[in-house]
Amino acid sequence: MSDSFRSQLKQGKLLIAPMVTFSCPEAAEILADVGYDWLFLDAEHSTFAPSDLQAIVGRVSHKIPSLVRLPAPEEVSIKKALDLGAAGIIAPQVNSVEQSEQIVSWSRYSPEGTRGVGLGRAHGYGFAFDDYLAKANEETTVVVQAEHIDAVNAIEQIVAVPGVDAVLIGPYDLSASMKRIGEIDHPEVTGAIDHVTEVCQRYNMPLGIFGVTVDAVKPYIDKGFTLITVGVDTVMLGHAARKMLGQVKG
Repeated sequence: MSDSFRSQLKQGKLLIAPMVTFSCPEAAEILADVGYDWLFLDAEHSTFAPSDLQAIVGRVSHKIPSLVRLPAPEEVSIKKALDLGAAGIIAPQVNSVEQSEQIVSWSRYSPEGTRGVGLGRAHGYGFAFDDYLAKANEETTVVVQAEHIDAVNAIEQIVAVPGVDAVLIGPYDLSASMKRIGEIDHPEVTGAIDHVTEVCQRYNMPLGIFGVTVDAVKPYIDKGFTLITVGVDTVMLGHAARKMLGQVKG
């Protein structure tokens, strides 16, 4: 990990992660050894407490960077995720330029932002305080999720916010906001995704997507998306167990 995750993202490297929802650090450690580029720690839809996230990041950070999807795009959630040593944050439901600006501010120390100053794991509990502060603003990754029609309509203003490093599209929540919940292949939904894609690529803004299967994300990789989350730990475990059981039973 000689280059920071943010640097690799800006270079346009294909960065692939699984979604981690188990609060068990050993499960994340196993995934960290598979060969992924990063881990997507989902604190929005899982049962993660900050202590769970710290246990996971502490176990894997010497091997692989982790981004934390926040429970909500709020200041306290951002402080906790970054102070525990995450490489960056993924902010859900970012629907306006004002939200984007606030999220970036909360993620950057003064004078670039208003991030609170504390002594957490990221700072070596105080022993690496100066070293961390010297590089934090440059290396902290800020990803905003476009998963509502309001975000689609404001996407040109959102991507112009300095400090936004990538846009992660959430097809399912987007479809719900368009009153077509689950219909992610409906022309209206795909049209909205295409609009976000076109704007982001015009502004050279890295794009991300989540899919449960390779088939779900492959078309987006072919379109130039580079921040890829594929698979969920729970689903992987279930599929592998079913496959093995079926093989045993013949």
